[in-house]
Amino acid sequence: VQLQAYGGGLVQAGGSMRLSCAVSGRTSNILGMGWFRQAPGKEREFLAAIEWSYGQTDYAGSVRGRFTISKDNAKNTVDLQMSSLKPEDTAVYYCAASPNRNSDYRMRHTYDWWGQGTQVTVSS
Repeated sequence: VQLQAYGGGLVQAGGSMRLSCAVSGRTSNILGMGWFRQAPGKEREFLAAIEWSYGQTDYAGSVRGRFTISKDNAKNTVDLQMSSLKPEDTAVYYCAASPNRNSDYRMRHTYDWWGQGTQVTVSS
């Protein structure tokens, strides 16, 4: 499984941005997808996850109501729509894929495959 995240860049506070993750390879192995981010000097943190088959979603409290995760199984993409962005949302954003069923998709160790990351910078 290969993941490619794209769509990052510079945005002003209060603005919106959409990230996409293109998934290729043995996608039949994927049961869950997630988005994480890592700011300088901080640990990688969970943002959102979506169950690959049925689309059940989960969000971190810090982004619930501002970020929306969605998937397109036909195109093999998972998007993260971000709105009301804040300077503290500045980080490298990563998509990840998990082969595990009924797992805690908030945990990094659940995921076997990671994209390369895309930088999101929110200016004040």
